[in-house]
Amino acid sequence: MKQIFVVISVLTSVCIVLPAVLVMLFSDSRAATDLAVEHVAEDQEERAEEEVDQEEAEEVFVPVYRDASETVQEVELEAYVAGVVASEMPASFEMEALKAQALVARTFVVKQMENEESIQLPEGALVTDTTSHQVYHSTEELQELWGSDYDEKMERIQKAVHATKGEVITHEGTPITASFFSTSNGYTENAEDYWANELPYLKSVESPWDQNNSPRFTNTVRIPVGDAEAKLGVSIPTEEEFAPITERTEGGRVQEVTISGETFHGREIREALGLDSSDFSWHREADELVVSTKGWGHGVGMSQYGADGMAKSGNSYEEIVAHYYQEIQIENHHSQLAQYALNTVEDDE
Repeated sequence: MKQIFVVISVLTSVCIVLPAVLVMLFSDSRAATDLAVEHVAEDQEERAEEEVDQEEAEEVFVPVYRDASETVQEVELEAYVAGVVASEMPASFEMEALKAQALVARTFVVKQMENEESIQLPEGALVTDTTSHQVYHSTEELQELWGSDYDEKMERIQKAVHATKGEVITHEGTPITASFFSTSNGYTENAEDYWANELPYLKSVESPWDQNNSPRFTNTVRIPVGDAEAKLGVSIPTEEEFAPITERTEGGRVQEVTISGETFHGREIREALGLDSSDFSWHREADELVVSTKGWGHGVGMSQYGADGMAKSGNSYEEIVAHYYQEIQIENHHSQLAQYALNTVEDDE
């Protein structure tokens, strides 16, 4: 009887204690599950917030000095590129030419981000909106310039910009100095023949598309002798052939010319007299200089009318930039742009 009593007591205790234990275990498990779910939700929320913060941090802005208002305007990078393409190249150009211009415009400003040097800039500005860097117009300004054609033209520009988003032209992993100009004389110019420094990717190449594609392939101007003398600081001889041009660059532009014992680089003559190109020929007629030019612009890098001609011939924007810039690659610089944005945020803080 004693043994039976013990067994009954044990069973009774089990019946009383076990449900309590099970309740406790279930409660602990439920609490642990709820806590785990809560932690997962918090982690997801934190990750979402981090992603938003990262996206905001990676949004790159270009501080543009607006020459007319003498203010610095922060412009989102791709919007800036669109404003440059719209200002620097006719929207009617072939789509592949517009893409090439977008790629060049973006590369130009990314290079500026890395160097932050070229000409003396107003405080807080990275680029100007003039030909000192790249011409830029805002959306409002383009709407005023284009009027009823704005939607159609901007749609083409934005398509070109979007197709190349984040891409830049590099040489050995570094963004290039992406110089460009309107119209070649049939060839582009070596960088060292126009500027001081040689750059391996800015070499003279043929550009035969310009002659039939550009409305300003040739031009002739008449300059009063007195004006030319004042601008050049020399006395111009009375002979018709007062300064024969005997030395030209690989790209066919004037290398040097001597006037009354003074030697000038072709670039100096072009800039002093406001000529279209440093590929010129000239002679004197009475009290005027008659100057004929080929091409329009400095001649270094990508010819815009040449790019349009290549596009019309079926070339892609990748082929266009590979022709005008040697030994280059097209790379997506999203991570570098993001780092620039983060550095900018840190600097502001």
